[in-house]
Amino acid sequence: MAVKYYNEGSAYRLASKRIVTRWLHAVAEAEGYRIGDINYIFCSSEYHRQINIDYLGHDYFTDVITFDDSDRKGSGVVNGDIYIDVETVIDNAGIYHAIPTTEMRRVVVHGLLHLCGQGDKTPNSAAVMRRKENRYLKMLTPLLSER
Repeated sequence: MAVKYYNEGSAYRLASKRIVTRWLHAVAEAEGYRIGDINYIFCSSEYHRQINIDYLGHDYFTDVITFDDSDRKGSGVVNGDIYIDVETVIDNAGIYHAIPTTEMRRVVVHGLLHLCGQGDKTPNSAAVMRRKENRYLKMLTPLLSER
């Protein structure tokens, strides 16, 4: 049962990995789940776009793509691969006037929330997703100060 971090065509390094991993476990628990095996893959825009084309049939850039490998037979364990387009996250931070590190953490938790069953395709579900992201980002702040 682990959260692992990889790179594909990107040199990005997530800051405070151990703390972020603890936080992700706490988020999953708050959502009523346990983390099984989750892989975060930080990648280039082109690599990410190709995944979007090949697996989802979408020819556009996006910040995160989540592949859910969870067994939904009541195990309460989430598993999956979460691909993050580092360049798009940084661009979005500028658009939303956010700190890039905060925007990356938002996208990291966004992917986990998808594994926990939270959608974002309707205005209502997107609003719920945003509220959860904000609540969980606030939960991370005290953990980071424990360093």
